[in-house]
Amino acid sequence: MRVAAILLAAGQGSRYSAQTATPVAKQYVTLGGWPVIRHAADALAPHVGLIQPVGDPALLARALEGFAPEGCTVLPVVPGGETRQASVRAGLEALDRLPGAERPELVLIHDGARPYVPASVTQGVIAALAEHAGVIPAVPVADTIKRAKDGIITDTVPRTDLFRAQTPQGFRFGLLRDLHRAAEAADATDDAALLEGAGHPVAIVPGAEDNIKLTYKEDLVRLERLIGPTLLPRTGMGYDVHAFAENRPLIMCGINVPHTRGLAGHSDADVGIHALCDAIYGALAEGDIGRHFPPSQNEWKDADSARFLVHAGERIRQRGGMLVNADVTLICERPKIGPHSEAMRARLAELLKVDVDRISVKATTSERLGFTGREEGIACLASATVLVP
Repeated sequence: MRVAAILLAAGQGSRYSAQTATPVAKQYVTLGGWPVIRHAADALAPHVGLIQPVGDPALLARALEGFAPEGCTVLPVVPGGETRQASVRAGLEALDRLPGAERPELVLIHDGARPYVPASVTQGVIAALAEHAGVIPAVPVADTIKRAKDGIITDTVPRTDLFRAQTPQGFRFGLLRDLHRAAEAADATDDAALLEGAGHPVAIVPGAEDNIKLTYKEDLVRLERLIGPTLLPRTGMGYDVHAFAENRPLIMCGINVPHTRGLAGHSDADVGIHALCDAIYGALAEGDIGRHFPPSQNEWKDADSARFLVHAGERIRQRGGMLVNADVTLICERPKIGPHSEAMRARLAELLKVDVDRISVKATTSERLGFTGREEGIACLASATVLVP
């Protein structure tokens, strides 16, 4: 039977953000070198023919950029709604617009903040749909359950027959679509509730304790232990220098810095990015920037060095690693770097696809000594620490 999955990513993750003071929604937090939702999509792909992402089109498209699993089609992102139910409805309607031969018979609904779904859970849900209109994975409640008010226990809730629901939840596509259309004004917390309310039995299959939904910062620690192999730290160093040149813009760390002169070089002579690339390549034991982008090739003449740093970041992810931090020190008498350091940090973080708090940009002088002291050029030292398998 044709199976599709709706991957939900429209939520803001307020509980996670409140604990971590990060503006990044939890489904886009980096985990094992990739956004959380990329792992969620990867877990679904072997079991379905279609994945319909639902959420912010720009953020979600970027998180899934380059994701093209064999045997599974990733459909264009559909904007999410104000509620979870509205987002599921948007995904269902998008699937319903497919040509009849491509429209699914079964649909899985999965939270983008659940990146680690054992294959047995998804397989169990799909298998049970042969006999049931709706199926959810769940785990029995093992702890004693207390009800409390104002910090005082009011009673103990019997845990017999209590389960913790997980995703992916599976349904007959046509039935779920029709129930969503009929219950437009409702606000169901999961799709099984719509079937229950309409009198359709919903089956339970075994979930998994490792099928964690990222909700609190402690969850990320647990997920990091589950996702991928053990990561080991590596540190690389980079150094670059460029002489001043007339009639060229001064580009440093990806931004244009107002100054009377620019820097001489085959590319745009971004001394900060060149040093940082060498640090990353060094940490990966992959040579230096000249090995990847030879200055003897005209292709790189006057090139935007941002391309080089994007490549370095991609090499980390392709190796299954992650950037822990990068530290860039610019050495010059002028211009003053302080007024531009935050913009530089933001640009480097953007190019490397990491949080800005992993990037440091600072400056020093050489106390009027040497070529930098004579204002003949600018030098840069950089270090990068990465985690790789």
